[in-house]
Amino acid sequence: MKVLVFTKYPRMGASSRLRTLQYLPLLEQHGFEFTVRSLFDEAYLENLYNNSSRSRLAVLKYYCKRLITLFSVYRYDLIWIEYELFPYLPAFAERYLRLIGKEYIVDYDDAIFHNYDLFDNSIIRKFLAKKIDMVMAKSSCVIAGNAYLAERARAAGGKYIEWVPTVVDQSRYVPMLKEKGNQKVIGWIGSPSTQKYILDIKEALHTVCELHSARLLLVGATQDIVDEFSGIEVEVAAWSEDSEAQLIQQMDIGVMPLPDGPWEKGKCGYKLIQYMACGIPVVASPVGVNNDIISDGKCGYLADNLEQWADSLSILLSSQEKRQMLGDAGRKAVEKTYSLQVQAPILARIFNSIIKSDVT
Repeated sequence: MKVLVFTKYPRMGASSRLRTLQYLPLLEQHGFEFTVRSLFDEAYLENLYNNSSRSRLAVLKYYCKRLITLFSVYRYDLIWIEYELFPYLPAFAERYLRLIGKEYIVDYDDAIFHNYDLFDNSIIRKFLAKKIDMVMAKSSCVIAGNAYLAERARAAGGKYIEWVPTVVDQSRYVPMLKEKGNQKVIGWIGSPSTQKYILDIKEALHTVCELHSARLLLVGATQDIVDEFSGIEVEVAAWSEDSEAQLIQQMDIGVMPLPDGPWEKGKCGYKLIQYMACGIPVVASPVGVNNDIISDGKCGYLADNLEQWADSLSILLSSQEKRQMLGDAGRKAVEKTYSLQVQAPILARIFNSIIKSDVT
């Protein structure tokens, strides 16, 4: 069974890597054959991460290349789309797929519909506010990473909606035994664009690090963030796919602060799942899917203000037994639900059901 995969980015892009590309080897064992076509390349992503300008001519070339690929869809049994085919253009390509009777699945791990319905430009809002709703409604299946995204798909008229969380490969992320008496580490993993969230709990982190002689490990942040935490020990580590699991293993507690906004409700809690897979207890803002992951897994604390952040972190820093208990619970939740090994067969079932329904 042949599947054409339209990702937004190559493997360097987190959403494409986690929601699509990491699944391919396991799905191939279920009899699927994949052809992957990303919209943007690594050069575009590097410019994006470095806040460099992106050439409009280059973007036009990317779009033209994807348009050409669309004429080959008849060779495939199923089309798998990340988000949308052409960002900031009307959904003509998705309409074309339905017009020719080609089944497509669309996957969301982010509230990208807010790119349009909350855009500052009134022209974008007028013409594209309902674009993603139309893409969802025309799809054979919407795969949603959390309840907020699934609810949007239902409201849009999606015919078939499945929840598939963002997951880790549990064979790569494993707990590591910590030596007693070592300096405790509060950790965070993210990117330069999301490091602003860690600053929202700066006062609480200062308080507990000074009180418990702990240090911070910030993976994926820029070096200048160290200046925001004068007086406590801070290590900034560069992110890479090869090293992220080993860096998380060095942490004693993982944190995920978030403001309670419409964009944040679309997040799928991947940081929490990374921490949990390494047997690390978590503290997170009670926003969106964070509530479900922590409540269901019983693997940490939800903190709604600076006082709660400081209290939760202090409890964990003071008790190795509590850290172990919550960390073990998180690891079990990953093995039960939030792992590649669990969710790949579910994706295979979804694909098979759509392909078989198309044949019949």
